[in-house]
Amino acid sequence: MITLSEERLSLEIVLADVAERAGVSVQTVLRHFGSRNELFEHAQARQVEAVRAERATPVGDVAAAVDTIVTFYDRIGNWSLRLQAQEHNDALTRRTIERGRRIHRDWVEEVFAPQLADRADREELVDLLVIATDVLTWKILRRDTGLDHASTCKRMRRLVTAVLQEPAHRTDLPERS
Repeated sequence: MITLSEERLSLEIVLADVAERAGVSVQTVLRHFGSRNELFEHAQARQVEAVRAERATPVGDVAAAVDTIVTFYDRIGNWSLRLQAQEHNDALTRRTIERGRRIHRDWVEEVFAPQLADRADREELVDLLVIATDVLTWKILRRDTGLDHASTCKRMRRLVTAVLQEPAHRTDLPERS
């Protein structure tokens, strides 16, 4: 299922395609999963565990975190971007993207926990770290700008470090609406 979603839009995947890849009948797929939606849910659950394992990073290590996330996006970034392009047209894809966003935010909070501890601006920092390590940031650096892996990591590390830096003096300006 995941392999098929890497090849075509989720809306284009039919049970016959899944059954053919698995070497079974459509009826066998339905007997095992119950429906196309249940098959997608099962595939997502397996993918979530694989993603968490692949993105395991030493807590507090900015360089390792950035290298981990860039390596991860180098593998699945284009697929993730294609999924995001479908999220407004397909409820299953939308749930996948929403789950991915929660996983990424949780990863940021876990990996940068030491740097976020006791910070009054913690929620703001988490938002900014999510952006600094997001697949769209990777896309701009890696795909749009054409940077190599090392240069992408260097720039993302600079973003993360800038976000985490303690302000020498903070002038709280009112936010624009």
